[in-house]
Amino acid sequence: MDNRAEIRAFLKSRRDRVTPEQAGLPVYGNRRVTGLRRNEVALLAGMSVEYYTRLERGGLGGASDAVLDALGRALRLDDTERAHLYDLRATASGSARARRGAPARPAVRAGVRRMLDAMPTLPVLVTDQRFDVLLANPLARALYAPAFEDASGKAANTARFCFLSPAARQYYVDWEQIARTAVGALRVAAAKDPYDRALSDLIGELSTRSDTFRVLWGAQDVRVFRDGTKRFRHPVVGRLDLDHETMFLAADDQVCVAVYSAAPGSASEDGLKLLASWAATTGDRASEGSEGSGQSEAPEETDAEG
Repeated sequence: MDNRAEIRAFLKSRRDRVTPEQAGLPVYGNRRVTGLRRNEVALLAGMSVEYYTRLERGGLGGASDAVLDALGRALRLDDTERAHLYDLRATASGSARARRGAPARPAVRAGVRRMLDAMPTLPVLVTDQRFDVLLANPLARALYAPAFEDASGKAANTARFCFLSPAARQYYVDWEQIARTAVGALRVAAAKDPYDRALSDLIGELSTRSDTFRVLWGAQDVRVFRDGTKRFRHPVVGRLDLDHETMFLAADDQVCVAVYSAAPGSASEDGLKLLASWAATTGDRASEGSEGSGQSEAPEETDAEG
């Protein structure tokens, strides 16, 4: 797969971000760019300008680990960006997973299902690298009710909901942060598995229908899921500030399990209890993300900024 354009865009975006002052380089005269020049990156990485130019033009395939590590230091890449650089090299050298077509949805093992059943008081959501919901316990289905309603009888997809549903900006208190993380995680997934057609189709759909997604995608930022706090405005129980623990399954690094909880004695803990009561009255049960009834039609227009 030819990913030279992807490599070029990523490396250029990273050197544009680093100033000579940050890199400890002297500045002489007027500069037309605020970031680093190619010759400055080459100097910092200990390589010739010609070699770095070849790398930035997409020639990562034969680069050694030592070269990538030197680039990482010169461009001040964080751990996620360094891993992404390695993934880009793998694709360029043809060693990335060559899975053509649309791979089947990852199977959720029985042990994971039992784990969900054993945590009825906490929302537990299982998703894949495309943000398709594979499994959700009743409390998670209640928590993400707007996303399930928006799915129109298909598998709920939290990235599609985030960018294409007008309700998402009200639902997520920190919508912009959620959006940036989703885009960054999709870019990481695309580099790891460039032959995932369903993933490519999703990225293409979001790029076409959401101006915001298209702008964020063009920034070349990469992100991974981390533990933290998400803040929701739930349409039934109101504001919920929930801590989440994010785990990837050892047997399948494409499957992510997110467990949400509230601080003891907090208003959000009371809200979760109220949400559990509401979920019980609606008759929701743990089920596949593609199941469900009474879901409304997904909107056709782009996001509010599109």
